[in-house]
Amino acid sequence: MIELVAHFLILAGLIVSAVLTFYYRDLLAAALASGLFSFLISLEFYLLQAPDVAISQAAIGAGLTTAIFIIAIRGTRRFEEAGE
Repeated sequence: MIELVAHFLILAGLIVSAVLTFYYRDLLAAALASGLFSFLISLEFYLLQAPDVAISQAAIGAGLTTAIFIIAIRGTRRFEEAGE
């Protein structure tokens, strides 16, 4: 029962972080929300008893990709301009 509640909480967090990633105009905040999404995915993999996939997802998805996004955002404008 507790495991089912944990799966639903992680699913809710995934939905919220995906929506935040989509709606943020601040690119740094969107990159951090994307990192949160990747971390929650790795947590879900761990709960599904796939620890090797969880570790690689946490390292590559949440860690390295977020760091590359932040470095790329430093070289550009931080805020996305409103498009027509």
